[in-house]
Amino acid sequence: MTVSLTHPAAQQINQGNFLDTPQLAPGITRFWLIRHALVEQNARLRLYGALDVPLCPDSLIAQRPMYEALAARLPREAHWLVSPLSRTRRTAEAIQEAGYGPVPMDVEPALIEQNLGEWHNMPHQELPQHLRLAPHPFWSISATECPPGGESMLDVCGRVGVTLDRLAEAYEGQNIVAVSHGGAIRAALAHALRIHPETALHFSIQNLSLTILERLDEGWRVVTVNELPGI
Repeated sequence: MTVSLTHPAAQQINQGNFLDTPQLAPGITRFWLIRHALVEQNARLRLYGALDVPLCPDSLIAQRPMYEALAARLPREAHWLVSPLSRTRRTAEAIQEAGYGPVPMDVEPALIEQNLGEWHNMPHQELPQHLRLAPHPFWSISATECPPGGESMLDVCGRVGVTLDRLAEAYEGQNIVAVSHGGAIRAALAHALRIHPETALHFSIQNLSLTILERLDEGWRVVTVNELPGI
């Protein structure tokens, strides 16, 4: 009888859909979700939500190594998407300028940040007097709170979930790089994990962080969340 001394783990065979090696398998529908860079200081003093505010120019310079790390981390063959807001396009351009190279970008309206309606541009300290529900500990408002003329995080999760399913079908077996927003990426996680938006808001999604989701035949898989480039 011949006995093999090779441990199964050493063979690095990917059985089924387990992630057994450091390399991500090709031919998988994979979303590379990036939160836009830091916005300028005055905008951060108010609820900017879906308003079109500029990026912080100093951060664009200081965080150049993070853009370079993202440029090296992202797949070379990918469809690039941005939201309708300029801060996502400018972030995508900065990544491409940092070594990825220029590629076309399509605008996906459904990946925009939560619409805060009449609460847009309100100083943060004034918000509590307008709330019907206690705010979320890690978000300005509860997931079920709907600003007048705006949308709740429940609404955001609905539109983002439908969009992810649509994009997964349109780009089956391919990579999708999407520069989006903290709320929309949390909504994507809620959809992938089938959890309530209130729970998804507990995820930390920092500026320039990377979140990777895969759409397999068996369902959605979360590969990484809030991965900070170069750290």
